[in-house]
Amino acid sequence: MRRRGEPRDDGATLIAMESEPDKSYGSITTNAPVKPPDRNVFSDGSTRVDFVLVWEEPIHSQKEESTGVSPTHSKWREVFLNKLRLSGLLLEQKDVLQTKTKVSFVLLSAPWSVLCFYAEEISLRVPLQVVTAPIVNWSEHFLSRLSLPNPFSQDVPNPPPDYFTCQFRTNKLQRFLGSEDRETFFKTTQRHQVLYEILARTPYGSVKKGEVGIDRLLSEKVFSAAYPLHEGGFQPPTPPVPPESFGLRQILYSYWATWSSWRRYQPLDHIREYFGEKIALYFAWLGFYTGWLLPASLVGLVVFLFGFWLVATDVPAKELCDSGDSFIMCPLCDICNHWNYSSICISFKAGILFDNGGTVFLSVFMSLWAVTFLEYWKRTCSALSHRWDCSEFEDIEERPRPEFTAMAPMTMRNPVTGAEEPYFPENKRLNRTLTGCMVIIVMVAVVLMFLIAIILYRTILSIIISKSKNFLSFSAARIASLSGSVLNLLVILMLSKVYTSLAHILTRWEMHRTQTKYEDMFILKVFIFQFVNFYSSPVYIAFFKGRFVGYPGNYNTLLGVRNEDCGAGGCLIELAQELLVIMVGKQLINNIQEFIWPKLMSWWQKRKMRPRLKEVKEEEEEEEREEEENVSPWEEDYQLLLCEGLFSEYLEMVIQFGFITIFVAACPLAPLFALVNNWVEIRLDAQKFVTEYRRPVAERAQDIGIWFPIMQLITHLAVLANAFLIAFTSSFLPRLYYGYTRDSTLSGFINFTLATSPRNNSQQHTPCRYRGFRDQDGKYLPEYFHLLAIRLAFVIVFEHVVFFIGRLIDLMVPDVPEDVEVKIKREHYMAKEALAENQSLGKFMIDGEKDVLARELRQRGSGASRPPHTDSPPPNLTEIPEEPDTPHSC
Repeated sequence: MRRRGEPRDDGATLIAMESEPDKSYGSITTNAPVKPPDRNVFSDGSTRVDFVLVWEEPIHSQKEESTGVSPTHSKWREVFLNKLRLSGLLLEQKDVLQTKTKVSFVLLSAPWSVLCFYAEEISLRVPLQVVTAPIVNWSEHFLSRLSLPNPFSQDVPNPPPDYFTCQFRTNKLQRFLGSEDRETFFKTTQRHQVLYEILARTPYGSVKKGEVGIDRLLSEKVFSAAYPLHEGGFQPPTPPVPPESFGLRQILYSYWATWSSWRRYQPLDHIREYFGEKIALYFAWLGFYTGWLLPASLVGLVVFLFGFWLVATDVPAKELCDSGDSFIMCPLCDICNHWNYSSICISFKAGILFDNGGTVFLSVFMSLWAVTFLEYWKRTCSALSHRWDCSEFEDIEERPRPEFTAMAPMTMRNPVTGAEEPYFPENKRLNRTLTGCMVIIVMVAVVLMFLIAIILYRTILSIIISKSKNFLSFSAARIASLSGSVLNLLVILMLSKVYTSLAHILTRWEMHRTQTKYEDMFILKVFIFQFVNFYSSPVYIAFFKGRFVGYPGNYNTLLGVRNEDCGAGGCLIELAQELLVIMVGKQLINNIQEFIWPKLMSWWQKRKMRPRLKEVKEEEEEEEREEEENVSPWEEDYQLLLCEGLFSEYLEMVIQFGFITIFVAACPLAPLFALVNNWVEIRLDAQKFVTEYRRPVAERAQDIGIWFPIMQLITHLAVLANAFLIAFTSSFLPRLYYGYTRDSTLSGFINFTLATSPRNNSQQHTPCRYRGFRDQDGKYLPEYFHLLAIRLAFVIVFEHVVFFIGRLIDLMVPDVPEDVEVKIKREHYMAKEALAENQSLGKFMIDGEKDVLARELRQRGSGASRPPHTDSPPPNLTEIPEEPDTPHSC
């Protein structure tokens, strides 16, 4: 370990820069169809545009300070662009004049020499050999075995070939597939990665102050945008153009982003080819999750329909509806009146739809479904990460973040790669992490304060409506509960915006080494907060509401207000209502926002860019229209919206995953609502990425990151939550207990669940009933303790059985499929052969010499001693010295 700035040996070999720009670049393709001319080029018509930087400044300005142009920003921008030229990039500036603003576009291109140097620096992987094994979806294989047609398949043109790959080495260039053609050797997304790496590393001011990289310049508003270009438009050409001549973006739009593709497999390899592995893994996971929701939705729907049959045949429901004035219930609040239990007939029957014997089966099923879903996703993810060359990305290939590299105070040798890397002391990071934890605790406390405020709001609103003596007073509790749910949703959305911005600042301050670690810690911070934010109200209703009410004459209070009791229909139907409002309401708001907001923002962006500083006469309108149709690609892409990443998309889906697993016993239809939402979500996200977002820089990823451990945690919590929900909130166990100890037909169950108010209750002039197992003195009956023991036993048995079966599933399903393991070994072997210095040895030996060498190597491998006549080496063979980069570096 040593301080930054100390001299060290530099073993890197710089590649001589080429003076002439390279002609064109693309992706490695086989039998590529003829494409229309590429417009993403410099003015010379040949130099490929790899990246675009944009800034805006007002025109007709005499005083820069008064017009918002900062001299500091201008200086930073000039220094930054000069250093980009010194790094070997080619630059060309294009200015677009509007009525009040000048928009400057700087086009960037990387010559071959720069590409080679940085490709080796950031460990890009390049092809060794085409993989000929077909890629078959498991459902496609299953349907083909049954000789059934596959309604999900589609023939997507120009599928990207799969390769065995290896880390790029300049001195082994001739051993890689396609190395004879520099124009097509590096893929377009790899060129974007190289350009972004240069942009992220280049300083423009004081390095110690973190004045490094394009991200900081964008946050400081020095540049207004930085993006790679889309590959042409997304609208397919007019027929009869064959699909094979479509561009990659047009293929994605036609076969993925249209609503007609809702039941088709996603073209994941095409998505990866255009957007990179990180985005492709998100859509792979979302499609996999949506497919697995189908059986869960069917089971949930059957359980819900089973509830309709129970409503018609349930004996306690019939008793309650026919009871008339038999059960006079105690007031639900201090100023409320007595009421008849038969008045909640409809609510009671509605509660049976969500609270019946089928919910136990559904809870067990969903717990095992979640475990199995995660295990099979692990297998799918391992296959995809290997196919997309990311199996060893996080452990070996991922580079430190440029901001971390610039601000780390010292360096340290990486124990895995042996390279000298920037290092930030762990004790300092620990202190910063603890500070972040304190902020999280404060924000969680704020969420709980809002929860208490909503509880008080519901209670006070119920009292106010009851006092009004109008037609709404009969539904006071229901109105208060529903409005409280809507208010809780608004509070959730408001607090989420505030905390997300705060989490960004905290995570950046903690100085994490890699981008993956940075994102994982940011996600963890936000998820802890969002978990409390979204689930606090359902948890309160499920496990706490109505537990601490007391009994007539001895009610408990909170801040002087009587504790909230469950509504007339019970807590479970209130929980179902809360879930539907929060989960379905949030999904509707998000989908409407994702559908309308990007279109509005895109329209506004285009409207701002449309006016030009040109005097156009009325008779020249046609010429102007033609000019607008030929807007340059960098202008077209600047009119699109900034892609803000996948965090919000993942968060929405993982929160949904929690709702359908943790609280599924209260709402059997939750998986069905999630399935419908996800069908819509896939197409909305696809349309955003293809048509409405600027093209994001392709990022590599080994898996979906910390989201997987979060879902594992949710799965374990779901088992416990469903066990307690069935045991303490549902009426399943009281019905079971009554059926075994009293009457198997459940006749008289309603009277069994109701207690009578105490004799000495001075507030009540007439005896009344309330839900509970107490005698007339307010003391618990023996049945209460019997049920408590049964409930606790049920929780223990339920979670042990589910966890045991889940563990068996984990052991039975290997994390990596057998065919993937074979491919990994094959790729390692080929990489070793490609980078081995003695690979060409056999090319210059005659057959006899090969036999001698082979016999000698076999004898050495078997431990046999060498015969006398082989003491000397074979003729014409010389020992080849080993170079520093060994075959194991791949």
